[in-house]
Amino acid sequence: MKDVQNERDHRNQEIQKVGVRGVRYPITVLDKEQGYQHTVATVNMYVDLPHHFKGTHMSRFVEILNKYRGQIGLKELRSILQEMKRRLRAKSAYVEIEFPYFIEKVAPVTGSRGFMEYLCRFYASSNHSKIDLCVEVNVPISTVCPCSKAISEHGAHNQRGVVKLRVRFKKFIWIEDLIRLVEESVSADLYTILKRPDEKYVTERAYENPMFVEDVVREVALKLKADPNITWFSVEAENYESIHNHNAYAYIEWTNQAPEAP
Repeated sequence: MKDVQNERDHRNQEIQKVGVRGVRYPITVLDKEQGYQHTVATVNMYVDLPHHFKGTHMSRFVEILNKYRGQIGLKELRSILQEMKRRLRAKSAYVEIEFPYFIEKVAPVTGSRGFMEYLCRFYASSNHSKIDLCVEVNVPISTVCPCSKAISEHGAHNQRGVVKLRVRFKKFIWIEDLIRLVEESVSADLYTILKRPDEKYVTERAYENPMFVEDVVREVALKLKADPNITWFSVEAENYESIHNHNAYAYIEWTNQAPEAP
């Protein structure tokens, strides 16, 4: 049968990324407490295309996903990238995996239990022999405005927001540890279920710990810089302001420049 994709293209234009986007796929990721967690991901997969090929073989991307069904996590991404390059005769390969991750949280006073959802992403790429892995967590948060507290006779305005943390690392890192690091760096973290005693506790805790978005990203940055496992990170905080018609935003990016130990 004729293979049009393998026909020669004469326009002399190399394509940096070609592939499939928005593939909805069931995956299993490592869960620190339960061992494994089943979820549904949205997957993007790309390779480079040399100038002399007319097209790539789109079906092979999904075939590779099928081969690794049941286990598509950080440990498997290296093998997936290598197989993409081999089967598609590419020099570089890219995988982006976005999925909801659920953690059971216990209310601080009553102990009521509920599942919090966190949007997570894995980014992986392989260019020639170099492999790059990156993990992102999106953590919903709550903050109280320090300025509002300082100038108001009664109360202070607060708002929900989100922290997006992306890290590169030397050794395996748990999603739960990144989420907890963020939640320990804000005025108060969020819960699915809060009874009245819990609501009182969380409200008062946040009021006693007011933070700007600038404070949030700085707190997260200090914790990550102290972790020798982290080689690079970016952290951004965005508050959905309750008394302004705009959002507040802050961003820090950092690369560990320390030399490797001999």
